[in-house]
Amino acid sequence: MRPERRFMFAVRMNRRVLPDLPVTEITTYTRTVEDANLIEVEAGTTGFKGGDAGHGGRTYFRIQDVGGTCIQAIPLGRNGDEGVEVILGGDAELTSIIRALRFITRTLEDQKNKVFD
Repeated sequence: MRPERRFMFAVRMNRRVLPDLPVTEITTYTRTVEDANLIEVEAGTTGFKGGDAGHGGRTYFRIQDVGGTCIQAIPLGRNGDEGVEVILGGDAELTSIIRALRFITRTLEDQKNKVFD
C-alpha cells in the first residue's frame, strides 16, 4: 500500500443553524475533495454537553456531489429517521469518500472539547 499524498486544501469556516429544538447554531468547516470527481464535505459539532439527544451536544455533517460523483443516499426508516445508506460507484469515488470521511472525523475530533475516550 502506498502512502497517501499530502496536499494543502482550502477549508472554510461556517455557521450552521440546525433545525432541531432547541435551535442550535454550530461552527462547521467545509472543504472540497478533488479527484476525477468533486465532493464537498462539511462537518461540525457543539462538542460534549453531558447528555443524550435531549440535553447533549449536536453533531452535523454533509457530503455533497459537486461534480461527477456517482453517489446515492437512501434514507432508512419510515421517516428517514433510522439512518442512511450511501452507495458510491467508481474508483475515484472510493478515494474521495475516504478523504471526505477522514476530514469529517478530524474536524469532529478537534471540536469535541478535548474529551478523549
